[in-house]
Amino acid sequence: MPPESPAASWTGGWLAAARHCPSPNHGLRPDGAQIDLIVLHSISLPPGVYGGPEVEQLFTNTLNWDAHPYFGQIRGMEVSAHFFIRRDGELVQFVDADARAWHAGASCWRGRDNCNDDSIGVELEGLEGETFEAAQYATLSRLCQQLRARYPVAHVAGHEHIAPGRKLDPGPGFDWARLQRALGWSLAFFPEPMTGTNPPGA
Repeated sequence: MPPESPAASWTGGWLAAARHCPSPNHGLRPDGAQIDLIVLHSISLPPGVYGGPEVEQLFTNTLNWDAHPYFGQIRGMEVSAHFFIRRDGELVQFVDADARAWHAGASCWRGRDNCNDDSIGVELEGLEGETFEAAQYATLSRLCQQLRARYPVAHVAGHEHIAPGRKLDPGPGFDWARLQRALGWSLAFFPEPMTGTNPPGA
């Protein structure tokens, strides 16, 4: 049998390869929005704790705010990303990629404000400044390729790049050079300067 085409792996804006966990926190994109930006984030709840249900609970408005002292700082937040990549590489999707998720906040990139309008938000399970797992890079690389097959993706940036001074994720532990090499995309897609924990060619 011939390999499955990229388009066949989507049902509307839902990726078949992901586990679906629909979030109510989304809306319509503005008319004429070009979905040409992938925004990378990092998240863990509580910070530095991995593998639990709390991130999914946050994005689906089911988190018990009293379950941990840190949750008091984010009590009542209604946020979401399109995708979440766990430490073991599992891919979870919360919002139809055709829709507008609530991940970027006040932001600006490539001369445009309000990056939620025309971006795909991808959360990596991790902590700002710490490194990420090989399985996460593998899943992220596949996801970026699948997104580019469906949307006119021309830019990949971190939350720290689109909201400098306000956000720090995914942070210096994220290896941008590794992602660029895995994708084989032009450096023009990525923030400058290219940063990463491994030197080019490693």
